[in-house]
Amino acid sequence: MKKFILALLTVGLLAFGAASASAQSAPKSVIHIVTVKWKAGTTDAQIQAALDGVQKLTSSYKGITRVWTRAIKVQGDKTHAFVMEFADEAALVAYTNSDAQKEWYKVYIPIREASTTFDITN
Repeated sequence: MKKFILALLTVGLLAFGAASASAQSAPKSVIHIVTVKWKAGTTDAQIQAALDGVQKLTSSYKGITRVWTRAIKVQGDKTHAFVMEFADEAALVAYTNSDAQKEWYKVYIPIREASTTFDITN
């Protein structure tokens, strides 16, 4: 009986430890996913300038840690997508109306017809 209780206790502790490790390893960053449809007449150069602007945000806004701009597969009526990783939810909130966003929007907003955004975290 002692062996059974010891085995049960061991399994319980291992399960608790695994659950704790999983919760601790879950990132607190926020993934900001945007799919874009450009306005009719938008040139490839304008699109590239907007995507280059997304890439530059990591140096102009410290809360953005990584950026992806090369969409491999796109579905629906959107033609491009990009992703920004924010350090945490506070960094995402502070980005709204920041100088970095306003500067990038000078290039992006005039050529964007529609976009869909998803912000995802753990």
